[in-house]
Amino acid sequence: MKRNLSYTITMLCLAAILASCGSSAPRIDYQALAQASIKLGMDIDRQDNHKLYINAARWIGTPYRPGGNNAQGIDCSGLTTQLYKETYRIHLPRNTSKQKFEVQRLLTIDELREGDLVFFNSHTSSKKATHVGIYLKDWKFIHASSSRGVIVSSLLEDYYKEHWICGGRYK
Repeated sequence: MKRNLSYTITMLCLAAILASCGSSAPRIDYQALAQASIKLGMDIDRQDNHKLYINAARWIGTPYRPGGNNAQGIDCSGLTTQLYKETYRIHLPRNTSKQKFEVQRLLTIDELREGDLVFFNSHTSSKKATHVGIYLKDWKFIHASSSRGVIVSSLLEDYYKEHWICGGRYK
């Protein structure tokens, strides 16, 4: 009798422990992911950072504006600042040079992972500057182009291969 009681109590405790260990699957907003996939022109997989892609898609088409930092107009460092704040809750410095200086690790193009910063030489009519974007995947990155606003481009395009400086990891 004592043995049965002990066995019953042990089984009840085990059942309570197992029941409390249950976890729920993360909620996925399939509609937002589908819209982001279309806007960004890329497939978004289950293991990808959904928040990054959804946030990035919201900026597509935003016009370029030097010093801009909102939906009315944004520049390259404004875009990276906003996306890092929205996606990772990280406050990046507001200019490209400081962002490059403060990354924890400089990367080659082959070391890039989703969310890394990508830096390029950018030539405007009056000066040479550094341009920054955020790597997504499959050699694609989001950035604010001075001629086309916020777009997704490929690192495999001749222009970006020629003007590549480095990548940077901020985490």
